[in-house]
Amino acid sequence: MHWRKYRSQWKSTGKVHAHANAISSLCTFKDYVVSGASDSLVKIWRVVHKDDADDFTIDQVLALQGRYALSLALSVLPKTDVFVLATAGTDTSVQLWLRSGEIFTHSSTLAGHEDWIRSLAFKSPDEEDAPLVLASGSQDATIRLWNIEPWRREMAIQSQQTGSIEDELLDTFETALGDVGDTEEGTRQISLKRHILTIKSEQSIAQQFSVTFDALLVGHEAGVTSLSWRPSSLSNRTSTLLSTSTDSSLILWSPSTFLSHSHNGGTSIWVNRQRFGDIGGQRLGGFVGGSWANGSRDALAWGWAGGWRRWRCANSDEESNESWTELGAISGHSGPVKGLDWSPGGEYIISAGVDQTTRIHGAIPTNAPVSLSWHELSRPQVHGYDLLNVSFVDSLRFVSIADEKVARVFEAPQDFVDLIQTLQIANVVEHTRIRPVTASVPPLGLSNKASAVENNNAGSIAEKPTRRPFEGELALSTLWPEVEKIFGHGYESITLGVSNSRRFIATACKATSPEHAVIRVYDTATYKQIGQPLQGHTLSVTRIAFSPDDKLVLSVSRDRSWRLFGLQESGEYLPIAADKSHGRIIWDCTWASEGDIFATASRDKTACDRVTEMLHNRSDYL
Repeated sequence: MHWRKYRSQWKSTGKVHAHANAISSLCTFKDYVVSGASDSLVKIWRVVHKDDADDFTIDQVLALQGRYALSLALSVLPKTDVFVLATAGTDTSVQLWLRSGEIFTHSSTLAGHEDWIRSLAFKSPDEEDAPLVLASGSQDATIRLWNIEPWRREMAIQSQQTGSIEDELLDTFETALGDVGDTEEGTRQISLKRHILTIKSEQSIAQQFSVTFDALLVGHEAGVTSLSWRPSSLSNRTSTLLSTSTDSSLILWSPSTFLSHSHNGGTSIWVNRQRFGDIGGQRLGGFVGGSWANGSRDALAWGWAGGWRRWRCANSDEESNESWTELGAISGHSGPVKGLDWSPGGEYIISAGVDQTTRIHGAIPTNAPVSLSWHELSRPQVHGYDLLNVSFVDSLRFVSIADEKVARVFEAPQDFVDLIQTLQIANVVEHTRIRPVTASVPPLGLSNKASAVENNNAGSIAEKPTRRPFEGELALSTLWPEVEKIFGHGYESITLGVSNSRRFIATACKATSPEHAVIRVYDTATYKQIGQPLQGHTLSVTRIAFSPDDKLVLSVSRDRSWRLFGLQESGEYLPIAADKSHGRIIWDCTWASEGDIFATASRDKTACDRVTEMLHNRSDYL
């Protein structure tokens, strides 16, 4: 899909079915779009702009002979209009394609990486004689820089005069590396071979370009996932490369100004200027992408967990003295949300999703024209199963169910209580209760354990209680301790309901027989089951809803029926009414605020409402 920005809104202006299989890479340059997919094809598209729409016309299709393109980059050769396309993917080489005529032709293969190549990025020359630089990042945790520049005869003569002995030694060393690489693992082949590219100008005059390996950047501990060059500006002309990795780190690279310089004032020694992120290896998949923003003052990274991280550079006269500070960024679920509930006082909201997390979001007062700004405040549960529903038991406790047989109850730690009071989100009147500071998950465990001692880790929000937690802190230090497990069902949980008075919890599980298609009601004071399971359905119960006064429990099921259960003087619920009024599965149900009408919604595309006439004479069943 192609999008255009109209004032402050983005609008889709073009769409094309590009590949038969999933698209794995995409790049744009001028009026061209290049796409790669798991059908082993790379397609070059020309975008024809119109007033309100854009058309895609295909220029060429490149076959990769069974390999998938995981990264693409498109640019032009220095001082020419000749396009150069770099492709890389499920092999260890970068392929260069040139188009000096009507079609792209394969021109060179750049070897050196030891694993799949996940990212490519061109940097256009900033100065008259500067080369076009190609950066390639691989799952072997390294980044390679390649210089593409016009090939002159003087360069060849100078190289022969000054470097013949060195070239022979390097060739011998490279051959030795190649021999060892055939029998041993962990070797790296550093090739200084000069690749020559030949093009023809419009006057049919041949022109040659050289491609040489320039630098090997080693610093990440796991695979490199993205590369992005910093846009040049008048205040900063130093080349800077941003890289992200699955080791949860972001690194800013730039050439050293203190080490060995080449004859033209450049350097092939690159150093790690800044490193952001987390220490300790891969966590939750690490970073999967990175980019520049805000006029290259902000460095961004995002990961599998659904959140972004942002670092801002303060003004500085020298790049080596740049001061970077982490700021808040976007966060949220990385998969479908299955459950949602407001806190009893309406101050914040909790959500649960198939990304196996629960998240609490709250409105923080600000001085902006919009007085409230909603942000994620806590990630109280990071689970090993997909979460299906969640509901508050009180303002500082909630119960959740996942694709497992047990329901889990969590209670807020002191860190969260301090946070919502400091940010003026809610006022918790609680002076005598002693709470754990935070919680953690033991290795190979699923239950959050309370931490009785103060968390002194560098990322703890206890050190900075005056602001909302950032993505790194949300993932590490905002867990809630688990205080109770609720057992009873024989199969995985499927739905959850909490009474309006927060006195009862009702759960149901997946079922294919009446024996397991039951509802179990628990007391939130003791978390013990009340009475016998509520029977009547023959297949899985899909939704449970308490009436506003909690004296009725409404349930709907895959068996296409709804059922009502009434509260007795003994404190347990018993069946009082049922009906099969839909022709397909009933997915949802709810009560009117007065409690005299409830509605059901079904896959048969209908919604029905029912009037509970027995409410006019409750003595009939109470």
